[in-house]
Amino acid sequence: MTEEDTPSIAATLRPFTFAGFPGPSWAYAIRIWLAVILALYVSFWLELDAPSSAAITVAILALPTRGQGLNKAVFRLLATGLSVAASFVIVGVFAQSGVIMLWVFAAWIGLCVFVVGTLDGNRAYAASLGVTTVAIVAIEQIDAPEQVFDAGIARGSAIVIGVLAITFINDILGAPDHHPKVFAKLKSLQDRVMDSGWNALRGQAMPAAAAAVLLRDVTELRSDIASLASESSSGEARAASARAAVVELVAAFSAARALATLPCRISNSVRHAEATLRPLADTGRPRQLDVLFAMARELLATEFHQRDAASRSDLDGLQAGRFPEQPWRTPLYRSRRIALEGGFKAATYFVLASTLFQMVDWPSVTAALAFVALLIGLGATAPDQVAFTKLAVLLAPFACVLAGILQFAVLDGATGFPMLAIGMAPFIIGCALLMTLTNPILSSIGRLSMVFIIALVSPSNPQNYNPETFLVACIFVCVATGLLFALQLVVPPMSAARQVRQLLAEARTDLERPQSQWRKDLASEEAAFYAAVRVGQIAGLAGGNPAVLDEAMCRFDQAAALRRCTDELERLEHAALVETAGWARHALFRRDAELLIDAAYRLHAGAEVYGVPPPAACAALVVAAMAFHATPSSARE
Repeated sequence: MTEEDTPSIAATLRPFTFAGFPGPSWAYAIRIWLAVILALYVSFWLELDAPSSAAITVAILALPTRGQGLNKAVFRLLATGLSVAASFVIVGVFAQSGVIMLWVFAAWIGLCVFVVGTLDGNRAYAASLGVTTVAIVAIEQIDAPEQVFDAGIARGSAIVIGVLAITFINDILGAPDHHPKVFAKLKSLQDRVMDSGWNALRGQAMPAAAAAVLLRDVTELRSDIASLASESSSGEARAASARAAVVELVAAFSAARALATLPCRISNSVRHAEATLRPLADTGRPRQLDVLFAMARELLATEFHQRDAASRSDLDGLQAGRFPEQPWRTPLYRSRRIALEGGFKAATYFVLASTLFQMVDWPSVTAALAFVALLIGLGATAPDQVAFTKLAVLLAPFACVLAGILQFAVLDGATGFPMLAIGMAPFIIGCALLMTLTNPILSSIGRLSMVFIIALVSPSNPQNYNPETFLVACIFVCVATGLLFALQLVVPPMSAARQVRQLLAEARTDLERPQSQWRKDLASEEAAFYAAVRVGQIAGLAGGNPAVLDEAMCRFDQAAALRRCTDELERLEHAALVETAGWARHALFRRDAELLIDAAYRLHAGAEVYGVPPPAACAALVVAAMAFHATPSSARE
């Protein structure tokens, strides 16, 4: 055999693909189809009243890894129980109140959407489930309140079946764990942070836009990390190590950002910080300033390397399943003002929709009203609610056509369960394959299509093949999506630009707060992560606006510098230096760059007078001075 006849290693190791999708995507899609069929089979066997809810539960919990699915399943069970109980209470108390009950439903929807705005990940999903469950259990039964209890029990039972079905299939067929993917993402982010640090040592600062995107990528792992706890017996340890790693990465990146702002010597730094440094140079202090800048560079370089080493240790702990040496928390920042407006708008949409439906007085209009509430709940967790509803408007007719083909062309009156399983296979597997794509629009189309198709076909035992019933359901779905989209155009949610302005205003307000009003429950590292979450949100909303991202990163740097200074001043032990530190605290309170440089000089001079090593607070004050000198002109205006 010649060398040309020998197959290459690359060709031998080429991953399996079929129809443009890799093998893991096909394995995932087949798992979801089997879980849907198992959920339906068990629901039929137990003669549940709402078997389609079990299948929809599987569609909603269809996540690529076992840890994500388990974590979401736990929150789905808890949220369903609470929402069913709320349905019983609302209908039981206000069943005879007519319009008042609709207003109470609107208040409940607004409350749930507000809670969604204050949470992230599966916790936010659980809050949105409060809307969808009440829509199906209570709002759809407004004309028959005596059926609410049965509907609640049926939905709760179906959801339990759906959760057990997808858990069983994932375990039997070996769904992959989530922690290897989290580790790979963290390793990539660590490399990016390290690159920023090495560039900072050479005086090269990362642009504000790239820095904000990096912080967004780091902080967005928070919800992924939360799912690790339920994955295995070592899940809690892996989650703690991953949390510690992301906090250390943010702290390391903050040190690198500050390091890049420091000049090597006062003599070549006039172009870098002219307004701050030239007056001090003219007073005969350039040599002392050179020393202070050298101290600051050493402090930040040491801090960066320590953070990098800690993050590497935490990544090793993530792989090995052990707890970190320093367990950090990852606090979530959310704007209550934005969440409150989101909840109010959601309640407004429901009130307006219910008023319009009452005016037209259609028969069985409660189904359309319930679907409006269902869409409000599903869209509450979407980054752009209007875009989500627009997608639902475009997708609803397409889903109706697919559901019609499945019910009246593929099944065509079949009553056997094997025919139902085979007939649903291409539709469920096709939607699941779309869900594996990285394109968020195509992935959303796959998930929404699966939910719509199952809801419209509504598998039951025996299956209903009434064309009139199916047509009415399709009309209500299209009307509900179109109406909600129209309402969102008339009363639009808070725009991305307004959200950015609100987040920047809150960043400025937090920065102006005196130290006594800082969150005492957060360490400096945790506070930096908290601020980084806000920067990540701004980066996701600003659309690359350089002025906005420049100010967001500037505020982040200033907050980190204030915390660093406060920590170092609290570590002062020499009594005479403690007295001198009062001037430094005054400069911190004023947030004035020149005063901060002067405070660093006084503290350094005091250490020389008393013959003690200059404290690290001198360097921290210099870093703070550079951070506050860098305030963008747009922010100062």
